[in-house]
Amino acid sequence: MRELLHHYIDGAWVESIGGVPHHVINPATEAPCTTITLGTDADVDRAVAAARRAFSSFSQASVDERVALIERILAEYKARAADMAVAISEEMGCPIGMARTAQVGSGIGHLMAAIKAVREFEFEERIGTHAVVHEPIGVVAMITPWNWPLNQIVSKVAPALAAGCTMILKPSEESPACAAIFAEVLDKAGVPAGVFNLINGDGPGVGAALSKHPGIDMVSFTGSTRAGIMVAKNAADTVKRVHQELGGKSPNLILPSADLPRAVQGGLMSVLMNSGQSCIAPARMLVQRDQQDAAVELAAQIVGATETGDPMVEGRHIGPVVNQAQYEKIQRLIQQGIDEGARLVVGGPGRPEGRNQGFYIRPTLFADVTNEMTIAREEIFGPVVTIIPYDDVEQGIEIANDTSYGLSAVVFGEPAEARAVAGRLQAGMVYLNGGAPDPNVPFGGYKQSGNGREHGKYGLAEFMEVKSVMNAYA
Repeated sequence: MRELLHHYIDGAWVESIGGVPHHVINPATEAPCTTITLGTDADVDRAVAAARRAFSSFSQASVDERVALIERILAEYKARAADMAVAISEEMGCPIGMARTAQVGSGIGHLMAAIKAVREFEFEERIGTHAVVHEPIGVVAMITPWNWPLNQIVSKVAPALAAGCTMILKPSEESPACAAIFAEVLDKAGVPAGVFNLINGDGPGVGAALSKHPGIDMVSFTGSTRAGIMVAKNAADTVKRVHQELGGKSPNLILPSADLPRAVQGGLMSVLMNSGQSCIAPARMLVQRDQQDAAVELAAQIVGATETGDPMVEGRHIGPVVNQAQYEKIQRLIQQGIDEGARLVVGGPGRPEGRNQGFYIRPTLFADVTNEMTIAREEIFGPVVTIIPYDDVEQGIEIANDTSYGLSAVVFGEPAEARAVAGRLQAGMVYLNGGAPDPNVPFGGYKQSGNGREHGKYGLAEFMEVKSVMNAYA
């Protein structure tokens, strides 16, 4: 079992000031796999002081110096890729093949995107005789989730470094080991002391202390909408910038003109991967009513053939969900779908056949779902798909938008028609006929899916203040 009992503060691994141990549970075995120390307010104070000291010099580093630093980080990151993949697989249950490619690989993409963005960014603009300049915002607190741990860590750390900020990271206590390895990567790459700090902890402890701290200039948070609301409330008294990427309940709107087999398969794969634990998963499949039976038949074959298995074994199976609380929540929602009258096609409550331990969920498909049902409104965050019929495209668009979330949407159909529909969807990202996130284009949502954007030049700009210098060119 790993023991990661120290925090990384001011360029060194240090003991916590009054922290308590916390065991991370392997969701496949239900046994502890890692022990960390949950930090305290005193740990946060120490890290903030270090970050503020480091900001005065690091904020003045040139773009070339920052690029060179990120390039060194990228080289060290690649050297530790295998270690990070194993940590992710053991702690949050992602199959090792996907952990190695999609999970760890996403961090490589974000580092490369940050290099490109900062090289091309216009830090100064002339308006008449005045200059408008972009400057690093200051000390940033980063609170990241367990489901795509490195993706969310690097998508914040890389642009913050590129912007010239200093930072304190609180990774999820459910998947902390890859963050510790990432801190070792930054240390070996020569990140100056105090520029990057890592404190393990939970939301009510370290997360709240960071959000409230007067020495923090910005909080960048990824997680549930419920937790995001608390972060914003905690940050309000100090009027710091709050950047959030929150929950989702994304639609897969399949137009009558779509290639139905491709649309069904593409949407399902986006949900089933990572055991449904992706904020952009298009878990609401919307099909025209006279196509529902055909869509159900296609979907049932795919969902029914999806196997669950040991995440440390190579293969095309899916792993468990992250913990017991998540397992119990998904079980409750599956049963609620049955109780509210949805037609259970595949899967259902309980563990998959032959599994008596581990937080494994039976891949589940519901049909004849209405958008008023709980399973169509709540973010399930598991391998559960709901098929919702619509009468015409106008109603399909209405159902797609009938959610408190607005992170992502998928549209399958004839390209021109799909493009027209995309303009009417209330979502920060719309995928036309499939596709995957690109680290160079903005990532974020409408409504209760958050505010602000990550990735590329838009993500870089989030970590900067805008200053007007009057008569700079007079």
